[in-house]
Amino acid sequence: MNTTIKRYLEVDRNLNVEKPNRMFNPDGMDHTKTHRIKSIEASDEHTRIDFIFRSSMIYVNGGWIQMDRGAYIQPVGSTVKYRLLKTIGIPIAPLKHYFKRNGEYFTYTLIYPALPKNTTQINIIEKEAAGTYFNFYNVVFSSWMTVPHAADISRSQN
Repeated sequence: MNTTIKRYLEVDRNLNVEKPNRMFNPDGMDHTKTHRIKSIEASDEHTRIDFIFRSSMIYVNGGWIQMDRGAYIQPVGSTVKYRLLKTIGIPIAPLKHYFKRNGEYFTYTLIYPALPKNTTQINIIEKEAAGTYFNFYNVVFSSWMTVPHAADISRSQN
């Protein structure tokens, strides 16, 4: 029996695809803070914000956590609100994540529409109302650290 194998050549196409700009908060690893922003990723498609939360020391089991469906981000000085598209790792209210112990670390991600390219400072608002909501005002991320990808470093050396 005679078998012919068709071979395909791989073609390396250097597509000029813009990589998302991921900025890391220098205070993101400050373990004295209960709630902090770890990083913000800005791309043409979305804005991704990663958080680190430490459960309450008041409650024996650490309490619970959830995200309001109406959460938004807003460039400082603008009236435009970019509404929450998706959550990763945190349930949307009325669902809750119950901690197993106090002091437990919890990471989660919020995805919003893409911000204008010239945005350097935002407000991250879960809900502006009485109660304990996750609101961060005047977050200046333009000076945060960026870490180049290893492939980018090797390409620039060639």
